[in-house]
Amino acid sequence: MSDIAFPSRAWITAFLGIAHRETLRFVNQRGRFLAALVRPLVWLFIFAAGFRAVLGLSITEPYQTYVLYEVYVTPGLCAMIQLFNGMQSSLSMVYDRETGAMRTLLVSPFPRWFLLGSKLVAGVVVSIIQVYTFLAIAWFWGVRPPALGYLAVLPAMILSGLMLGAMGLFLSSAIRQLENFAGVMNFVIFPMFFASSALYPLWRMQESSTLLHDICAANPFTHAVELIRFGLYMQVNWLSLAVVLGCLAGFFGAAVFMYDPAKGLWARRKGVA
Repeated sequence: MSDIAFPSRAWITAFLGIAHRETLRFVNQRGRFLAALVRPLVWLFIFAAGFRAVLGLSITEPYQTYVLYEVYVTPGLCAMIQLFNGMQSSLSMVYDRETGAMRTLLVSPFPRWFLLGSKLVAGVVVSIIQVYTFLAIAWFWGVRPPALGYLAVLPAMILSGLMLGAMGLFLSSAIRQLENFAGVMNFVIFPMFFASSALYPLWRMQESSTLLHDICAANPFTHAVELIRFGLYMQVNWLSLAVVLGCLAGFFGAAVFMYDPAKGLWARRKGVA
């Protein structure tokens, strides 16, 4: 099936169809939009305000001067929105599998990587809308990166959103029941978020525990955060860029393999049956 040649219009129509379905799901679930903003806003308005006096930061890249704690945590909270959105989008994959909608999608003549990639891109667009809404609210709270930073950070948010969404796709391929995915989400999201540079710089963690520093440095979420942090200040963290690109390729490739009826998820289920 993957060898069939399609005209350009067919590829565009298929992508727009998948994106339209994701958009309708997002529009009809207004609580999902609000929930995505509540979590980072609680951290920004409550926790960051309480920690401001204790955890202000001296000059460190990419900042050119002393910054308040709420300024430091904002990139991490942006990545948090994308992480939760990636998991929520993958939750819908589990739901679609239970209802049979996903099987209908995957048996279409289009390549599996294109179908999964289209769903992934649509989810990232939704997450970017949520992130920019959060940044607009944070601006009124005094978190004001350079004006051009709002545009310069867009490629970083696209790449980090794709990586985190691809990770969610991969995880969803291994979950057979909707009830189990909520537990997996908590098991993945909170360790990734807290064991990263989202809330504290790596050098501060190294002062308390070398092991914790090494875990945080190896965490892909850390590099998604740093990519966004540097992007907001019109800089590039090349190590984080390489890690994010590598993890994106690995997670997405694993997801495509797992959703292959002949090799991954469906082959295992057939064998079990």
